[in-house]
Amino acid sequence: MARKPVIVGMDLEGVLVPEIWIAFSKKTGIEKLSLTTRDINDYDELMTMRLKILRENNLKLSDIQAVINTLEPLDGARDFVDWIRSRVPFIILSDTFYEFAAPLMAKLGYPTLFCNSLETDSGNNVINYRLRQDDGKRKAIIGFKNCGFYTIAAGDSYNDTTMLKEANSGVLFHAPDNIREEFPQFPAFDSYDALKSHLEKLMESR
Repeated sequence: MARKPVIVGMDLEGVLVPEIWIAFSKKTGIEKLSLTTRDINDYDELMTMRLKILRENNLKLSDIQAVINTLEPLDGARDFVDWIRSRVPFIILSDTFYEFAAPLMAKLGYPTLFCNSLETDSGNNVINYRLRQDDGKRKAIIGFKNCGFYTIAAGDSYNDTTMLKEANSGVLFHAPDNIREEFPQFPAFDSYDALKSHLEKLMESR
């Protein structure tokens, strides 16, 4: 029986690039903006808090984009992306926004990205966010499986765990201790070399 082709879905922030909101928190000095999906598992709660802080402090989309333009991929991330893309289809599955991601995608060599969108007003204020679909990461994995792929998913946060559970093989990468402890069923890695080795074994042994 022929083996299924492999596809890899991977989170973006904290995994391939720095956390955007943490970088923006450091720039603005607003500590609450450093909270991410590693800390709060309810994404709507997290984004509602962020939008409220932006509104109260008159911070605009362009202010966030200016910080994003200074960010670089994590050390080794571009080489990893090139490596995996030379072997199997690779999709970044992220809860970031297309309005944030363009400069980061350029620095990663323009991999395919599935993420969400922001709504702004005429004054460049972020007034709302729009999910591509609810639980989009998991549903993307379901879609890949329905297309006949053996699916591998990697991420670091609460909002990644549904896709890790859905995938044929789920992996934690750069995950904090609280995520590792809560989801011990997933192997955890902290270096791209270790992740490459694990992925190679999966692709050879599946």
